[in-house]
Amino acid sequence: MTELKGDNKARYIANMFDRIAGRYDLLNSLMSFGMHHLWRKKATSIATDGSINGEILDIATGTGDFAFELASEPNVGKVVGLDFSINMLKIAKQKTKSDRSKNSISWIQADALSLPFVQDRFYSVTVGFGLRNFTDIDYALREIERVLIPGGKVVILEITPIKSRLPISKIIRLYLNKVIPIMGRLIARDVEGYTYLPQSVEGFLSSDELAMAMKNANFDNVYFQKLGFGTVAIHYGEKLK
Repeated sequence: MTELKGDNKARYIANMFDRIAGRYDLLNSLMSFGMHHLWRKKATSIATDGSINGEILDIATGTGDFAFELASEPNVGKVVGLDFSINMLKIAKQKTKSDRSKNSISWIQADALSLPFVQDRFYSVTVGFGLRNFTDIDYALREIERVLIPGGKVVILEITPIKSRLPISKIIRLYLNKVIPIMGRLIARDVEGYTYLPQSVEGFLSSDELAMAMKNANFDNVYFQKLGFGTVAIHYGEKLK
């Protein structure tokens, strides 16, 4: 697949997620061996630590798993789940009917590069496995910073490029580049979408580079921790008070 940029990438991503929405949850569980649930729980505990009692925005919410996890926390007032894909949001809305969380969730279709919210609104903003799909990561981080309250938190859960030459890294790269496209073809009937996944990871920022981008977007107290043999990282930052 040729490199996609700007509006071409945005349209490609939206169309791809609309196509695979029906099998998205199943493939996520298969590809991560169910670990994505634990990773979201850890990211949720970071995003909701301390006194919240206000709104949290979950960007690139997909079928809503991160938003539901956030809404299950007792100190969260409300969650807004935002995504570019209408079909993903349709599934999220369907799942809302069986959700038992006490806090309300609202869903909105919008672009992460043009968040339809006023400045200083959200106590926390989360992004789960979506940042690498944005056409302009620096601009997206500035938009996140804009809608956070002073002192508000951003928590980003994302797959990271595998740079190590250790044997486990070779196995992981083989899994990403060979096994996942086969799974996409057999289960989602969409080999192109699941060929894009490893390509998007390889071309994404390293954990150190993403941390620097967050600092350049005026986030303070930036740090990250790696999970899953270094394949996933949780990045954290705070808006300056």
